[in-house]
Amino acid sequence: MAMRRMLASTKKKKKPRRSAETSRYRGVQVKLEEIDYKNVALLQRLTSAQGKLFSRKRTGLSAEAQRKVSLALKRARQMGLMPFIT
Repeated sequence: MAMRRMLASTKKKKKPRRSAETSRYRGVQVKLEEIDYKNVALLQRLTSAQGKLFSRKRTGLSAEAQRKVSLALKRARQMGLMPFIT
């Protein structure tokens, strides 16, 4: 009997799931025409402090838009507008 109480008290409690409403990231509203290597302000919003591109899940971009952003980021880095690393 005492053993059951000890086992019952050692169970881990599950954390409640976070709903979509409580998520910190709402995504970035971007038109495909706005995605360009010269639009450094947009590229900075889509990259982390280390210069890494955020995931689609975090930014809310479509697959096509994510590919365009990736290409624009690479071009901006080659042109010297964005750093490779910070």
